[in-house]
Amino acid sequence: MTQHNDMLIVGAGILGLSHAYAAAKRGLKVTVFERSETPVGASVRNFGQALVTGQPPGPMLELARASREIWGDWTQLAGLQLKRNGSYLFARTESEEQLLEAFCAGRAVEHEYRVNLLRGAALRDLYGGQFRHHRAALHGMDDQQLYSREAIPALIDFLRRDLGVTFHFSTLVRDIEPGRLHSTAGSFSAEQIIVCSGHDYQTLLAEQIAELEPQICRLQMLRARPQVNLNLQHALLTGLSCVHYGAFADLPEAAAVQAEILRYAPHLHENGIHLLISPTPYGELIIGDSHHYGRDPSPFNAEQVDDWMIELAEQTLGCKVQVLERWQGVYGSRGPGPFSFLRPAKGVSAALMHTGVGMSVGPAMAERNIATVLGEI
Repeated sequence: MTQHNDMLIVGAGILGLSHAYAAAKRGLKVTVFERSETPVGASVRNFGQALVTGQPPGPMLELARASREIWGDWTQLAGLQLKRNGSYLFARTESEEQLLEAFCAGRAVEHEYRVNLLRGAALRDLYGGQFRHHRAALHGMDDQQLYSREAIPALIDFLRRDLGVTFHFSTLVRDIEPGRLHSTAGSFSAEQIIVCSGHDYQTLLAEQIAELEPQICRLQMLRARPQVNLNLQHALLTGLSCVHYGAFADLPEAAAVQAEILRYAPHLHENGIHLLISPTPYGELIIGDSHHYGRDPSPFNAEQVDDWMIELAEQTLGCKVQVLERWQGVYGSRGPGPFSFLRPAKGVSAALMHTGVGMSVGPAMAERNIATVLGEI
């Protein structure tokens, strides 16, 4: 027997949950399908960093700012543990410091990024002098950080408990058509069906997605324990990240940073390594990451890549770390833009991220998509 809903959503990662929230808070009857017993994809393998500071001016910055407000709402509604005290991006070299100076003097003022550049005594006082070996630190005050492994299940519990969203886990969606979805849990009907299936480009809407020529990015990541009591409360980045994030990468001063990487550490460029560190609620650190692209993610990790990341982390932290766990991150990437919203048939849509900032912009992107399919905008 076909079960009827207002909206069906395929995928219980951050994009699927964000779409479910945007629809359910409008009073719609929503059902979410997830093929695994619990979400195991990009949304729980990441750093939990919801960055505003790294987003380029324009739509991505606007989405990140709007998403920040939604994360704040979820903190109250779902009881998420969200750190809202920002991030520190460390300049290790003169060229990295000059890039941060240029950003603060120009783009940050023009587009109202809430940042502060720490040097001298302010940098020496940070975490009791633990980071005094760096030249400067950019404090991105709007950046947030959470522990994804706990935040995603908490968000699911909130949607089920308070907004009446129905979830079908361990359920494969075999086929969709306008108004109807067929799955291992039965057939369902709805006015709107939205596919949020991450980097799965083959199961549903494969022909339409193939036209975007997307790729998959795989990342090597680590969970480690610092060998000193840091009590880290901020997400950390280094100047290496400036050549990856759009807020900095197109500034003239970024060319010198890129040239420095190619001259002194070409292996970092070749493997897409730029250091990110996030604290867990348990005194540990999530460390990464590398970037390798292709149509299918290789299952094989390179130990040398992990060694390079550990070396960078220990240099940045000023202490040794003990690795506790290793895994692969994975996300959809390299489409025609940072994200796509396909509408191949009446009442059928697909939301895809083509970059690894779903936690940063996904909640607001979903709000906009739901408003679009419901004819509000």
